[in-house]
Amino acid sequence: MINVFLYYDFTPFFKDESGSFSGNEICFSVLNSEHFMIFENHEENYNLYISKYQSKNEVGKTAPEILELLVENYDKSIPEHRIAIRRYFE
Repeated sequence: MINVFLYYDFTPFFKDESGSFSGNEICFSVLNSEHFMIFENHEENYNLYISKYQSKNEVGKTAPEILELLVENYDKSIPEHRIAIRRYFE
């Protein structure tokens, strides 16, 4: 998974303080000024979300305006999971 995080320029993991991710650790990558890809680390499984915030400074601190689960239990060996993330970055 580290290769995925590095390739798509995700931040280091940090604790969610917004309550949107149940206090789990999250990391994010910027898609544009208001949209972000977020990985949630939940019991050693990774859930992938697309979200909307007013700025990147709000990620993990306030509730997102939009939060959509794209992939539950992300597994980079599953082609559909790789496609789900790649389509937002291409």
